[in-house]
Amino acid sequence: METSDFILDTLERLQSVVTVAVNGLSHEELTWQPGAEANSIGFILWHQTRAEDVLIHDWIQQKPQVWVTEQWYQRLKLPENPHDNGWGYTTEQIAAFPVPELKELLGYAKATRTQTIDYLKNATADKLEQAIQTPLGELTIGQTLALTLCEIAEHTGQIAYLRGLQRGLDK
Repeated sequence: METSDFILDTLERLQSVVTVAVNGLSHEELTWQPGAEANSIGFILWHQTRAEDVLIHDWIQQKPQVWVTEQWYQRLKLPENPHDNGWGYTTEQIAAFPVPELKELLGYAKATRTQTIDYLKNATADKLEQAIQTPLGELTIGQTLALTLCEIAEHTGQIAYLRGLQRGLDK
């Protein structure tokens, strides 16, 4: 299996978990926080997609994010700022975050993933070894993709856990 195929398969499996975890959630469940300093499913889903968009488009490809090119900020009724992705938010910012409708969040996630898949289909092993400059310093494209998978996996688990807290096992 090629590395890019492994990444594509992993992304597909993670998306399956997210799809099941958010299926049928009400807006109340999407915005529910288990504590004052905890994220909601809606915030996590938005942040997870923003992270993928930033890492794949901005960092790796050095091109505008789907957030901007397809004007998802308008559809989600959020500020355009391409640097706003939830990293480092304070408790107050998380509590005040206006969680968009699930349909719109999933639309942005699908648009971002579609472009990620298009990129990965053409990513050769040599390309994954290419060094790029990121806010974290110099990384290879492969290392940045690993960071992306970790980010998505972490937040996918959080989303599934928060659904379970609200609905119980497999409900």
